[in-house]
Amino acid sequence: MTTPLPRTQDNALLADAGEGTAVQLQGIVKSYGANRVLHGVDLDIAPGEFVSLLGPSGCGKTTLLRVLAGLEGSDEGAVLLGGSDVSRVPTNKRDIGMVFQSYSLFPHLRVTENTAFGLRRRGAGKAEANRRALDALALVGLGEHAEKFPHQLSGGQQQRVALARALVTEPKVLLLDEPLSALDAKVRVQLRDEIRRIQLRLGITTVFVTHDQEEALAISDRIAVMSSGHIEQIGTPEELYGTPATASVASFVGLSSVVAGDAEGDHVTVWGRRLPLQTPADGAVEVYLRPENVVFAEEADAAATGTVEESTFLGSMRRTVVRTASGERVTVQHSPGLRPAFGDAVGLDLLPEPVAARPRG
Repeated sequence: MTTPLPRTQDNALLADAGEGTAVQLQGIVKSYGANRVLHGVDLDIAPGEFVSLLGPSGCGKTTLLRVLAGLEGSDEGAVLLGGSDVSRVPTNKRDIGMVFQSYSLFPHLRVTENTAFGLRRRGAGKAEANRRALDALALVGLGEHAEKFPHQLSGGQQQRVALARALVTEPKVLLLDEPLSALDAKVRVQLRDEIRRIQLRLGITTVFVTHDQEEALAISDRIAVMSSGHIEQIGTPEELYGTPATASVASFVGLSSVVAGDAEGDHVTVWGRRLPLQTPADGAVEVYLRPENVVFAEEADAAATGTVEESTFLGSMRRTVVRTASGERVTVQHSPGLRPAFGDAVGLDLLPEPVAARPRG
C-alpha cells in the first residue's frame, strides 16, 4: 500500500513544481590512466524526463552520472544544464540533488535535521529549513518519523530520508545512483514506484543508474543501454524490449533464448520458420527468442521437438525450459494452468515476431 501524497496547496515542493531542466551530455570522454571508460558519449534528456542508464557493472554508467554531477571531470566533451555549460562548475554550484546506494545519514541527527542539512549549509534559517524539511518528509511519506534518529528506521525508510534530503533544496536535476540495490525485493518495488510518482508530481528531470532491467523498464520514460563506455541504444522501454537495435541489447534487456538461424536480408530461418529480423544480416547467426514468442505445439505440427528440463511457477504465468533435439535450451512463457513435467516430450513453434540476431561464431 502506497502513502498518499500531500495536496499541492499543502506542500511547498509541490506548489513550486516546474517543468524540469534540459540535460545534455556532448561527446563525454573519460579515462583513468590508460583505461578509457567513456568513449564520446552523447545524451540529450528533455525537461522533466526520467531516463535510466542501464548496463552491467563496468559499462560506465556510474562514471557518466558522476561526470554529470561534477564529481568527476571529463577529459573531453561538455555538460549542459538548461542550455548552460557547467562542465567546469563545481558540484555544489550545479543545483543537482543526488541519492546514492548508501544512505549516508548522520547518525547523531534526527530525521528532520538530516533532511534540512543541505538547506542549513546554504544559509537557510533554522525555522525555514525545518518547515521545508517537513514538506519534503511528507512528500516521501515520513512526516510522522521526523523526530526519530536513523537507527530507528528501516532501510527503506532511511533511503526515503536520503531522497527527501535530495529534494528539499528543489534541485534542477535529480540523480539516483543504484538507490534501491541494498533493499529487499518488496521494499525495492514499493520505493521505486513512489520515486516515479514523486518525480511525476514534481516534474523534475531525473537520471537513474541501475543494472536491474526490471527497475528500468518499470519506471523510465527512456532507457539508455550502456556497454563498454558507449550507449548502444536509447529508447522507450517498449522500444528496447520489442525492437532491440543489437544482439547485446536483446540479451541484456529481457529474457531471451539463443538459437541457431540462417539470415538472408531482413529475414532469418529458425527451425524451418521464417522470421523478420530487427537488423538485416546474412549467413549463419545466433537468434534471440523472447519466451512469450515461443509456444507449445502438437509434435506433428511443431517446428522443433524437445524434452522438458524445468518448469517454474511465477504466479500469473509459468516458464518452462525445453532442451531441443539439437541441444538448444529454449524458454517458453505460458499459462500457469499448463504444467509440463520433467522429461515430458513436447513440440515447439514460433510466433512470427521480429527477432534480433548476431553473426555466429
